[in-house]
This record gives sequence, structure tokens and C-alpha cells, in this order.
Amino acid sequence: MRTRPSSIVTPEERADPLIDLSEITEVELLILKRMREFTIGEHSSLFHGTGFDFVGLRDWQSGDRFEAIDWAQSSLTNFSPLIVREFEQPTTSGVVIVADRSASTRCGVDTGGADRAGMQIATLIARAIATVGMSAVFFQDSIGLITFDEGFRDLRAVRPRIGKGQVIHCLEAYQHGYGLQDLRHTGNLSATLSGFSRKTSMMPVISDFLFDDAEEFLRELAQVNNVHDVFVMMVDASFAFELPKVSAGWIEVYDVETGKTRMMSRGELSHQSERIRLWQDEVTRQAKQLDLDVVRLTLDQVKFDVALIEWVAERRLRRRK
Repeated sequence: MRTRPSSIVTPEERADPLIDLSEITEVELLILKRMREFTIGEHSSLFHGTGFDFVGLRDWQSGDRFEAIDWAQSSLTNFSPLIVREFEQPTTSGVVIVADRSASTRCGVDTGGADRAGMQIATLIARAIATVGMSAVFFQDSIGLITFDEGFRDLRAVRPRIGKGQVIHCLEAYQHGYGLQDLRHTGNLSATLSGFSRKTSMMPVISDFLFDDAEEFLRELAQVNNVHDVFVMMVDASFAFELPKVSAGWIEVYDVETGKTRMMSRGELSHQSERIRLWQDEVTRQAKQLDLDVVRLTLDQVKFDVALIEWVAERRLRRRK
């Protein structure tokens, strides 16, 4: 299942962020509104521990609160960079987001209405990172990120930290690769993912799953699920394959990841979107057979955010029992 849409915009070519600060704020406000019912009334507290523990110092990041700045330490660096104090509240676990950063996620559509103009598969992945990340901020959990490419050859990561600034850092790392560190591969994917966090974590895996070895990848995730709380967030990528009609009888298509080309008939090209739906339905079936929960991510932004927020809240509350 290697056929990819021919239109691709690289991170370097795209000036606009996949998700901007105003959208992150919108997600944050929606989370506060939807989560309010879990923090008032007769519900037990969502939080654990007696307070916040000092865990160290780090460079200031966009989104950090100014009251967290350690001015004495910052003066030693001539305030470039600013140094902030980092605190952590004891919790049962953190969140480690595993996100697909392969070249195909930069594919999308440039037509189909204002709400879809220039939409990439990576845009939905970034939106999911923001939603899961800001939900973790609400619950005062740490947030980490692992990215993978085609074939899982290049695993890179952002170590877990807390706070809104960390979510923004993860989003910049996902889009541009800023701050991503090579993740030492043990030779076994499940062992590498399992060993990334020293404590049991919620581990959403966000991808379109449009790669040949999807079933083997799911088996590896099922192994990780013995240690962490793994669930699949599958981006509905069929929209990226709703290509305009062409007059030519045969079309040369290009695989953005392998660099290979092949000839495809006009009729075959017109059915690519449906083929993607069937492929992802099959991957969903395989995941459920392996006891991996699956949530499908669509273009409908309102349904996307609400469904994802409630899903994360349910998973978070389930771990407390």
C-alpha cells in the first residue's frame, strides 16, 4: 500500500505553522470548558501528591510563565537565555505522544473549499498533539514526544516535561525538527518505545498507517501496551487522495518517500480515496483484534476536538481506578 498523492509541501517550503498559537489557545479554552465537570462538585480530585516538587532548571521556552523565571540564575547567562525553574507534581503517569513524521504526512489537498485549502495530513496530527498535550497540561502530567519516519529507521524524541511551553516545543519539534534528539534504537521497536519513559505512561500513537508493515507495527504496539497505556489515533487520510479529474488516460504517480514512480490508469486514480478508506478500515480491525483501542480523526474540527478531549479524559480517569 505504497501509493501516495503527488502533491507535497515540505516543512521548509511551508511558511505557516501546522497549528498556530491562536488555535492552541482555542483548544486550551475548549479543554477547560469540557473538563470543568471533572474538577467541581462531588467528583474526587484528579490530582495526586501533596504539592509540586522542584525537578531542575532549563532554558526558557515560548509559553512558559514569567513567574517561573529564575532571575538569579538568568543573570549568570546575561539573560540569554532566560532560565526557568521546573516543578512537577507527583502523578500516576505522564503522556508520551508517538507521532508519524514521514514525508507522506506532508501530503494534502489544495482544492475543495476554504476549509480544506492547503490541508495536510500532518495538520491533523499536529492538532491531535496540541489537544492531547493541552489535556495533559490540565491534568498536570508531563508530556513527551517520539517521532518516526517511513520504516521506523529514524526515531527521535523530546524528553517529557510539564507545562504549556512543552506542548508548543513538541509542536515545533514535530513540524520543523527543532529540539528533537536521536532515540537510541535497541533493535526492537517495542522495547525502544517501552523504555523511553521510566514510569507507566499514556501513549497515543498518531498516524495515517499508510505503510506496508502496518500490521507488524501494530503487533509491536500491542507489546508496548503491556507496559504503557497505548491507543491508536488514526488520521482519516482519504481526503488527501480526492484528486481532481484528469483527461489523460494514464498518469505517472510519484512516491514521496521512496522516490519511485509508476503508471496508473485514470480509473484507478479516481478510486484512490476509497482504497485508502478500505485500507484504514482493515488496519482498525487488526488493531482491535490486538486489543488496541482506536479513535479516528476526521476533518470536522469541532467533532475532532470534542471527541478527542473526552476520549483522553476517559482514559485518564480510567487509570486512576
